[in-house]
Amino acid sequence: MKLRIEDNSVRLRLSDDEVQHFGRTGRVSSSVRLGPHPDDQLKYSLERLPEGDPSDTVRILYASGSMAVRVPAALAQQWVAGSDIGFSEKLHVTETQELRILVEKDLDCRH
Repeated sequence: MKLRIEDNSVRLRLSDDEVQHFGRTGRVSSSVRLGPHPDDQLKYSLERLPEGDPSDTVRILYASGSMAVRVPAALAQQWVAGSDIGFSEKLHVTETQELRILVEKDLDCRH
């Protein structure tokens, strides 16, 4: 899974295998090692919210070097099974600042 952070946007791009894994398990994750110690890493994941969760929007959680993009179950299922390349959401992180989240199937990885 590729992670791109630019300005106020976070973009995740998943290979076909990662999309299928996400569809089966509801989670795909990766990490970037940033230093010599095992805790010196940024972990990031795409997670499907549980069925029945009242949220109908994409969310992002960040704590101690770990970032999770959480997606409503219906949207996750539609994206995995459908032909749409991706989906996006704008979240208000402060009163005057938005964060754009973009999740895409990586077409360059298709063989």
